[in-house]
Amino acid sequence: MEIRLKRTTEAAESSDGARFLVDRLWPRGTRKESLRLDAWLKDVAPSTELRKWFSHDPAKWEEFQRRYFAELDARPEALEPLLAAVRKGTVTLLYSSRNTQHNQAVVLRAYLLRRYGKPPAH
Repeated sequence: MEIRLKRTTEAAESSDGARFLVDRLWPRGTRKESLRLDAWLKDVAPSTELRKWFSHDPAKWEEFQRRYFAELDARPEALEPLLAAVRKGTVTLLYSSRNTQHNQAVVLRAYLLRRYGKPPAH
């Protein structure tokens, strides 16, 4: 199971495989035609309430991960497009956050690997 992470500002590459935007909101300043992606999966993104509460604050990181995992557990059907793509090959999760370590794509990748693949190395 290969799941990569990329900011929406990074160029698409053939090695990305299937590309999914996992933000609830469309990335500011990005034209829809310019972002090569297979799907925009708003329903796998954190809820609006959780996103606003977290606000990319590293001090809230551990609790954000716990709450986001709970949200993902509550809606497994939202993960189906990702799981189907992963079965076929590489998947790249796209996110717009400037913070490359504390964002929902990092948590979503860890969730998918723990629940459906091998645990991420630390």
